Amino acid sequence: MSKEKIEIGKPAPDFTLPADDGADFTLSKSKGKNILLFFYPKDDTPGCTAEACGFNDALPDFSKLNVSVYGISKCSLKKHKKFREKYGLAFPLLSDESNDLCERYGVWAEKSMYGKKYMGIERSTFLIDEKGIVRAIWRNVKVPGHVDEVRKELAGLAKAA
Repeated sequence: MSKEKIEIGKPAPDFTLPADDGADFTLSKSKGKNILLFFYPKDDTPGCTAEACGFNDALPDFSKLNVSVYGISKCSLKKHKKFREKYGLAFPLLSDESNDLCERYGVWAEKSMYGKKYMGIERSTFLIDEKGIVRAIWRNVKVPGHVDEVRKELAGLAKAA
C-alpha cells in the first residue's frame, strides 16, 4: 500500500486492525467518538513505555472529552497483551504486523541510531474527531511533554466546539 497524504481537516484513512483484547478495531465503526491513535516503535522499551503510561495516566481527562486512545505498533498481539498487562494499560493496543497502516499513515520512515540507518516507526500521534476527520497530527514525537501537548490541543478543540 502506498503512503497517503494525511492532512488536518481531511478524512482519516479507514482501517481495521486486530487488538490485544481479542476484537478487531475498525476506524469507520467508531464514529461518534474522538479517536487518538499513537504509533510507537516497540513494546516494553523505555520511551514507548513512558509514552504509553503517560497516555494511560491521562485517560480520565481524555474520557471527559469523549476521546478513546489506541496504541499501534508492529508488535504481535501476544507481545501487546504482555506489555499491556505489565503496565496496567487501560486502552487497546493494535497490531500492524504487516506494516500496511504504518505505511499508509506515513509513520514508517528511515531512522538513524549511532550512525546506522534503518527503517522503523516514527513516533506519531493522530487525533481524529467523531466524524472521522483528522483534527491534529504530531510527527516525530519526543516523549517528554507529548501527552501534555495532546491534552492542551484537546482542551482547545473542546472550547472551540
